[in-house]
Amino acid sequence: MHGGSALRYIPLMHNEVAFRLNGAKVALTDSPPTESLLRWLKRHALTGTKEGCADGDCGACTVAIVEADAAGQRHYRAVNSCLLPLGALSGREVVTVEHLADGADLHPVQRALVEASGSQCGYCTPGFVMSLFAGFYAGELDDATTEGNLCRCTGYAPIRRATRALCGMQPGRDRFAAALQGAPEPCPATALGKYFLPTEIATAIALKRAHPGSRWIAGATDLGVELSRGRADATAWIALDRIDALRRISADEDETVIGAAASLASIERTLGGRIPALDQMLRWFAARQVRNRATFGGNLGTASPIGDLLPVLLALDARIELEGPGGRRMLAAEDYFTGYRETVREEDELIVAVRIPVRGWRTAAYKVAKRQSDDISIVAAVFALGLDDAGRVVHVRLAYGGVAAMPLRARAVEDFLLGRRLDETTLTQAAGLLGEAFTPLSDHRAGADYRRALCANLFLQFVAEHAS
Repeated sequence: MHGGSALRYIPLMHNEVAFRLNGAKVALTDSPPTESLLRWLKRHALTGTKEGCADGDCGACTVAIVEADAAGQRHYRAVNSCLLPLGALSGREVVTVEHLADGADLHPVQRALVEASGSQCGYCTPGFVMSLFAGFYAGELDDATTEGNLCRCTGYAPIRRATRALCGMQPGRDRFAAALQGAPEPCPATALGKYFLPTEIATAIALKRAHPGSRWIAGATDLGVELSRGRADATAWIALDRIDALRRISADEDETVIGAAASLASIERTLGGRIPALDQMLRWFAARQVRNRATFGGNLGTASPIGDLLPVLLALDARIELEGPGGRRMLAAEDYFTGYRETVREEDELIVAVRIPVRGWRTAAYKVAKRQSDDISIVAAVFALGLDDAGRVVHVRLAYGGVAAMPLRARAVEDFLLGRRLDETTLTQAAGLLGEAFTPLSDHRAGADYRRALCANLFLQFVAEHAS
């Protein structure tokens, strides 16, 4: 769980691109900006961080990165190093498993796993250690802390015992807690190669115009998979995760505004309980390591027909804010998609924010997948319902993902339900209509008939749970 390293910490020249690794500055000069941190660590003999899937699914490559929240407080966050391009690291701080032990003295997280017999072959253990390390100092330890880490031989009972033992401990004033206090040593956020790190929206838009063929990049949880396999190509990369205006989250009595570059984990922490359907979908969206980097704008930007957050916006009548050289514009979420992975967003526009109105509707989100969490949806469904005092439907939105070339509302069924009471006859007819509303494909995840049945059954489940 700990060991030596052949890495040499190089004195930096003025404005040299660097990041802080295990407490020391490290130059990134001449490093490829699209190389993953995982590959870079392996090249520098920091082999405690393991490679399992290189897709962000197994957690073997987990490291901790220091991140400041909206109040300026610094925290350790677990992330997948296989998805983190070097270009994103300038001025950042990273901790790997080699840094945890103090000589022969194990870190409390490591010791807890040893005492609980939480390791067998040991390959996955460093990833578990780093997930627990980040949760330990952030005060976020629970059974979900290691949901993004797979273990194929030990089983999870001893790992959960170790997690629960740590829940009763306080980090104290050790060197890791002390490192989070105060401001870090200044380190310029200089571009590495053609991986640009603007801090203003206008600068990002200007860079996009100056570099035809460049691509936006934020959390890199989707693009990182392409980059790690050498499949992503662009003349330049323009990162959006340093732009504070894109990371803001605000809420008032009328509306919730989520910046496009806000991480999904920060949305959970900031808005938990305010938008139930969003809470429910984020819970099953992906592993915590992914949610610590993935952004709302990224999920919209990929325009995937199985993007789990997109049905949320459709059901809640959200608006999407875009900005480009021609200025800023607003459009309804239902007008954003035009076809399979096609949207109205222009190539030189970026997604600024999503705006979700506050209503008194009953809402819920459902996701069906082969694996309970951290898996692609077979069908995702989000429902919003308003009833009058007589129990008649006065507002309804039935939004689905995974059933067509883009996320869609079941408009004909919505029209059918308006003005009706949700009695047995109405629900039977609505279920029949939902079974015919879409023409999904059959693939290795599920057949078309199963998807059609889910469309109806998930709505019936929603009514039973929220409108009976």
